[in-house]
Amino acid sequence: MYEIDRKLMELEDKQTPIHVSLIGCGQMGKDIIAQISKMKGIVCDIAVDIDTDFVLDGYGQAGYSPEDIVVAEDLKKVEEAVREGKKVAASDYRLAVAARQTQVVIDATGSPEMGARITLECIFYKKHIVMMNVECDVTIGPILRKLCEQAGIVYSLTAGDEPGSICEIYRFAKSLGFKVVAAGKGKNNPLDFYATPDTPEWAGKAKERKMAPRMLVEFVDGSKTMIEMAAVSNATGLVPDVRGMHCAKCNVDELKTVFSLKSQGGVLEKEGVVDFAIGNVAPGVFVVVTTDNQRIIDGLVQRDMGQGPNYLLYRPYHLCSIETPITAAQAVLYGESSGHPMDHLTSECITIAKRDLKKGEVLDSIGEYCYRASIDLHSVARDGNMLPVGLAKGAVMKCDAEKDTVLTYDMVELSEKSVLVQLRRIQDQMLNA
Repeated sequence: MYEIDRKLMELEDKQTPIHVSLIGCGQMGKDIIAQISKMKGIVCDIAVDIDTDFVLDGYGQAGYSPEDIVVAEDLKKVEEAVREGKKVAASDYRLAVAARQTQVVIDATGSPEMGARITLECIFYKKHIVMMNVECDVTIGPILRKLCEQAGIVYSLTAGDEPGSICEIYRFAKSLGFKVVAAGKGKNNPLDFYATPDTPEWAGKAKERKMAPRMLVEFVDGSKTMIEMAAVSNATGLVPDVRGMHCAKCNVDELKTVFSLKSQGGVLEKEGVVDFAIGNVAPGVFVVVTTDNQRIIDGLVQRDMGQGPNYLLYRPYHLCSIETPITAAQAVLYGESSGHPMDHLTSECITIAKRDLKKGEVLDSIGEYCYRASIDLHSVARDGNMLPVGLAKGAVMKCDAEKDTVLTYDMVELSEKSVLVQLRRIQDQMLNA
């Protein structure tokens, strides 16, 4: 990446590091603080969480002593503390963006509504935004990216998360002129559409992994995978072959065969798709490519890539938040993203009832009890008036809906106070004009 290690070392030598602010100090946020503490030429000065104890714990696990940390809820005090080389813990996300030293903001909240609000603040103050909040990206990513570009700042998905890691391989493949057959990820747990935080198996595993049950369930019920692959779709133009994708059960050595056309013995109706597999693929991500040039085919055979017609480009790891600082540095040093949506939606994450829902019921969060996400073409979702899953939280049911029903806008009442909802409406007007 353009000698990024050397660039960071130069900043370290000049004592002019990249200044990062972090919003959201859960498991991922604490990883980011710890990783940046080991890096040269980049610092995390300000970290924010509703509960500043989470921030203090994050700084403590990164090796900072209590004397290094200042709890501040006033912009002047925040900026003074940063000038003095202190680490700042705060509960107001606006302070992290507004501080004059901040160059790039990382959103690790996981809340679509907060993602909308944080990015608007970044646009106002002209601070780059690293969007770990994929739930927000698949809902209003195109308009946020457009507004960021007009403000002269970078809007980026994060390196290390599956969408960013897949985009890395996809860009490599496309730059070499390969045709992309499929791009995807491995899923490292079974698919249980009706999992809830109270399901004994998943409640127990969440406790073992020191995760909130809701977070684990978002993975188990498939919602996270659908959201992540929608982000890839919207960044690349690749499409889901079928609603929900194929969820093939296969291992790494079978990927290029399984994710090929049916006429070639695979599962696909068409090429150029996003999908996922359950097997020994996780924590890896993959892109299956092909070429019609015989010279290139011969070269791939000689390099032990197989006999074709498809070839596997496989990255056996993604390090999630541990890689995120690279995106922050890339935005500041090169003005580039690790992946971002195009100016339109290719795919939509739709909302499907996990159980019977009643009129007047308030919908909960992704990974809880009311609904799950699935992926379909944006055009299909638009024509069916389907509710994007990012808008579901807090919506009030206007009618009963049976289990497995795809929820539509007509079935719910959305909050008029939501910045996310308002931006989505503007985005829809722009895209559908």
